[in-house]
Amino acid sequence: MATVAPDLALRPSANMLGRAWRWMRVNLLGSPLNIVLTVAMLAVFWFTLAPLVRWAVIDATIAGDSKAGCTGAGACWTFIKVRFPMFFYGRYPVDERWRVDLAALLLAVFAVPAMLDKLRHRWIAVLALVAVYPVIAGILLRGGIIGLRSVETALWGGLMLNAVLTFLAVAGSLPFGILLALGRRSKFPVVRIFSICFIELWRGVPLLTALFMGMVMLPLFLPNGVTVDNLVRAAVALTLFTSAYMAEVVRGGLQAIPLGQFDGAKALGLGFWQMQALIVLPQALRIVVPNIVNTVIDLFKDTTLVVIVSLFDMLGVVNQSLKDSAWLGMAKEGYAFAALVFFVCCWSMSLYSRRLERRLGVEQPGRH
Repeated sequence: MATVAPDLALRPSANMLGRAWRWMRVNLLGSPLNIVLTVAMLAVFWFTLAPLVRWAVIDATIAGDSKAGCTGAGACWTFIKVRFPMFFYGRYPVDERWRVDLAALLLAVFAVPAMLDKLRHRWIAVLALVAVYPVIAGILLRGGIIGLRSVETALWGGLMLNAVLTFLAVAGSLPFGILLALGRRSKFPVVRIFSICFIELWRGVPLLTALFMGMVMLPLFLPNGVTVDNLVRAAVALTLFTSAYMAEVVRGGLQAIPLGQFDGAKALGLGFWQMQALIVLPQALRIVVPNIVNTVIDLFKDTTLVVIVSLFDMLGVVNQSLKDSAWLGMAKEGYAFAALVFFVCCWSMSLYSRRLERRLGVEQPGRH
């Protein structure tokens, strides 16, 4: 039996160290300028991260149930611990929060099949996610039927509200944006002019203006005695606003499709809608996956603006909590926690986007 040299057991770690050193030498120490920049960035990290770590971790306090327990020089994470449920559920009744948890679990149940590439008839899973799930989630969250206690949308808040508004806006704006993109390229002048005017109007106004119009102007056009829930108004405003950007994203994908694809579809005898559904749109949407995810991430962050129309998302709940006399001076902790939560959510969406790009093999159609 052949014997193995003792130093062979060390080779994997030695090779790893060697590769790390080669990478550093090429990317960080390859020239005098790179060396200077590397040293400068290390100094910046040291003078910024070291105090941050000391404040957030080393000198931080998390024990106790009140501000009196925060006696250290660092962050008072007790504030986050005590207010944690409110940051995620808002003022949703405590004994009914299981409905929010169930809605989140059902979202995962509906979303996972829609993300599986090898699933047969995947379009059914996608249709269930965008058409069936919102109805089930709406019944769970709003209640008032099948024995569920009614919970007014004014009590909805926290991260739950950000997620609800983002889902509704994306589910509505993506199909509407596709129609607008097709309409902007239409041969019919009326359809084309309407699509262009709609897109440019909503892209030309700030989101705050759109939200104010939904809250203030919309009731003026409704019959007397007819009211629309504030959450619905905000969701409609976000949907219309985002659909204009989705339309331009999809139009960019449509313009990237070679003309030969259109000619080939016509040669097969496909009609306009068959050609779009079977040949053009699948390729166009695959190309613009990064831009669609970028729009969704922007939308998720923009949902924090609903606080100006009396809807308290996670950032709004943080602001309300900071006004509590028992927790004055907790602004740094509150905003740091909100920033961390939003960063984790957006980073997760970005990671999924990159994974989806690799799985779909996003590239220019016709190139190999």
